[in-house]
Amino acid sequence: MGEGVEWALHCCVTLAWLRDEGPVSIRKLATWFDLPQEYLKKRLQALTRAGILNSTPGVRGGFSLARPPERITLMDVVTALEGPAEAFRCAEIRQRGEGAVGAGEEFSRPCGISVAMRRAELAWRRELAAQTIADLMAGAQASAERTRRNYARMRT
Repeated sequence: MGEGVEWALHCCVTLAWLRDEGPVSIRKLATWFDLPQEYLKKRLQALTRAGILNSTPGVRGGFSLARPPERITLMDVVTALEGPAEAFRCAEIRQRGEGAVGAGEEFSRPCGISVAMRRAELAWRRELAAQTIADLMAGAQASAERTRRNYARMRT
């Protein structure tokens, strides 16, 4: 998973805390987290295409949440950036080469590795789908106050 997922999740939480402030510019978000602006912009544009963020053009423009934080899951963000493809793809290498010679019925079922990896991925996806941006916000109230205070200072 790319580091852009972490960046995107932090930006979503920050935008949720600052939702009463209106759109936040890409410059301010990049400065806020000391990130390269153009790379961050690409990540946030992906979230906009996925309907997670709104992008407002112009001098007073920037990014804001497109939905309430309770309706944005961590899986939504991961999928927007990394795509829907499974992390593990079984290529059935057990059926190739010298190791496959003389094999019988065992190839009619998925191998244990494939089953274990699929089970783990489903658990991971369920966990991310069960947590929202609002859940992350609830677990970091001190950060919310610091964010609002520092952002107000940044505007002056």
